[in-house]
Amino acid sequence: MNYTVKYTIGDKILKRFLDLPLLLSKKSHFLFGPRATGKSYLIHQQLTKKALIFDLLNSDVYLTLQNRPAELWDMIKASPSNLIVIDEIQRIPELLNEVHRLIESQRNLRFLLTGSSARRLKRENANMLGGRARRSELYPLTVHELMQAGNFNLDRFLTFGGLPSVYLSEEPYEDLRDYIDTYLNEEIKLEANVRNLANFSRFLSSCALCNGSVINFTKIGNDAQVHPNTIREHFEILQDTLLAKMIHPWKGAKRRKAIATPKFYFIDCGISNAINRIKQLNPNDKGIAFEQAVFLELSAFIAYHRTDDVLTFWRTRDQLEVDFIVSDHTAIEVKASKNITPRDQKNLLKLSEEGTFKHLLIVSNDPLPKRFESGVQCLPISDFAEQLWERIYF
Repeated sequence: MNYTVKYTIGDKILKRFLDLPLLLSKKSHFLFGPRATGKSYLIHQQLTKKALIFDLLNSDVYLTLQNRPAELWDMIKASPSNLIVIDEIQRIPELLNEVHRLIESQRNLRFLLTGSSARRLKRENANMLGGRARRSELYPLTVHELMQAGNFNLDRFLTFGGLPSVYLSEEPYEDLRDYIDTYLNEEIKLEANVRNLANFSRFLSSCALCNGSVINFTKIGNDAQVHPNTIREHFEILQDTLLAKMIHPWKGAKRRKAIATPKFYFIDCGISNAINRIKQLNPNDKGIAFEQAVFLELSAFIAYHRTDDVLTFWRTRDQLEVDFIVSDHTAIEVKASKNITPRDQKNLLKLSEEGTFKHLLIVSNDPLPKRFESGVQCLPISDFAEQLWERIYF
């Protein structure tokens, strides 16, 4: 059966790709994702009639299990379901010991353990179940999901991102600003245990200006007036709270020396724009957001299909660069231009000298698909998303 989640506002219906019953038919899972990506909604849409759900944002449930974790089994025994959901598991890390015990002693049980932050679990050395539960991630809405619903608006997506409640909002910018305030005051202050929230807020503003760039810890530290070592810790917080990801340089090149420094992206265009207080994109902002959108699409595809592919990038010391490399088979250059010409394939052709790649792609805002004599294929972002999810390149 094909399970979907529907977000409905007026006549707008959006379906998510991730299939929780299918995941749980195989093994217990952690499901992590940033706040407001729709984890709780996904659970209630797909599992309400199939699973016993413990919502740790419910005060009664929270206090009961915090004080007496062993009572979890008494509650489970009273239910006919063998699917158990614990939403916001990071609120009671100690509960994972009881989950571990039950997975071992009650082989028919499957657990779904969700959270918006791995930071507290890591800080408290929580029991991550030693391979007894797989890890999955839920991303903001993708181009593919929005296209499937006939609801994709590129300018809106690049400006306000794909958080479901924001994309469908009548006041998306205001909702994003509220999201950032909530992130700082709840996720960071409570979960990440940051002592100086003002320093972290300055850091957030500085690194948002560097979204999609190679990380320069010293420069960001100078801009934010924070020591570079603290900047490294703050980047770790961004990753642990799932708000940003780093990708590392491709190391397979033999002909040209590559840089060794990673670059990072916020997980959503709207989040980074809101931090920068951008309500309307200029051409430079649009170029960054366009690249960020392709990053999200690739990351979500790899995560949802659970492939072994690794997402990297290529940049040489003489400033040749290709935006994304998927393992050793696909190289992707991203251009926000509406008119792609043969000159735009220059860096891909340099990279192709390595003799490794099966697919060389330019993803752009040009409405016309093209294929150059070199074999480089140029695709509008909508065509790229469609072909990606049809698994043409993987």
